[in-house]
Amino acid sequence: MKSRQIRQDGKKVSEVGLGCWSFGGSYGPTTQAEAHNTLSAALDLGVDFLDTANVYGMGVSETIIGSFLKGDSGCFTIATKAGIRRDPETGKRGFDNTADYLRTELELSLSRLGLERVDLFYIHRRDQNVQIEDLMQTLLRFKAEGKIGGIGFSEISPATLQRAVAVGPVDAVQSEYSLWTRQPDLGMIRACKELGVAFVPFSPLGRGMFAPVPPDPATFEKGHFRTGTPRFTEPNFSYNVKKIEGFKALARDLDTSPIALAIAWCLARGDHLVPIPGTRSADHLKDCVAGSSFPMTEDIMTMIEQVLPAGWAHGDRYSPDQWHGVEGYC
Repeated sequence: MKSRQIRQDGKKVSEVGLGCWSFGGSYGPTTQAEAHNTLSAALDLGVDFLDTANVYGMGVSETIIGSFLKGDSGCFTIATKAGIRRDPETGKRGFDNTADYLRTELELSLSRLGLERVDLFYIHRRDQNVQIEDLMQTLLRFKAEGKIGGIGFSEISPATLQRAVAVGPVDAVQSEYSLWTRQPDLGMIRACKELGVAFVPFSPLGRGMFAPVPPDPATFEKGHFRTGTPRFTEPNFSYNVKKIEGFKALARDLDTSPIALAIAWCLARGDHLVPIPGTRSADHLKDCVAGSSFPMTEDIMTMIEQVLPAGWAHGDRYSPDQWHGVEGYC
């Protein structure tokens, strides 16, 4: 497994990481044993970068990772997040970037992970009531105290990144990015490259759409994240499944899986990209890792672009409620 830089101080991680949202049950019920098996497989495959958050299963994902680490983070580079606040009674989502809230959530995350320091700490969503300059000062204090190794942001705009970098070093920005979600091509990937910031694509497999067998919306349980998302509702969903068939045919012609080809495409978009496909399956993770060794060429990139040109997806990636908190810039 090749490595790429994740922090401004030169810290490197495997160029394919592991998103741990599903450890918290976001894509259906799971068990600690299943998650631990996936973490063991990650080590065997050379995957050493884990991405989690305080709200993934309301602490469940972090707790599972902590029970695997048993206080020793030497085998993994750990990233977690805070900034989203949920009402325990209504479940309604809001955002809080105040210093006291972030400190409390960071301490809780460290406790669940069983660590004294997390390698990378993201602001999960911007709270527009807190100026980015003030927020950076809070994060720099956490770093000076040895609580975090690096600073990250999720789903921000290039303009916000520029303001943040003017205060202090930002190590990583993560946003949804894949063959069916290309907005970061319109400024964020370039901005990160120019500023020496790692760009971390989440959902690089289109929330399951690039798996050999597409997800079945009829099986989504009540409250499932993809329920009501325009791309997973009809008629958009059927259009998207049909369109992706051409990509899967190309993968077969290239003697690889659509998962590996989608990851390889993502890696080829820039040497500062570190995709974090999410899975709780060891077998699925093997397919993801295969994307790192796929012999990508300019000709293959051109063929992919012909099959799935930018803007091909039917429907929006988020529902109106889910869009709340994502910074627009186009």
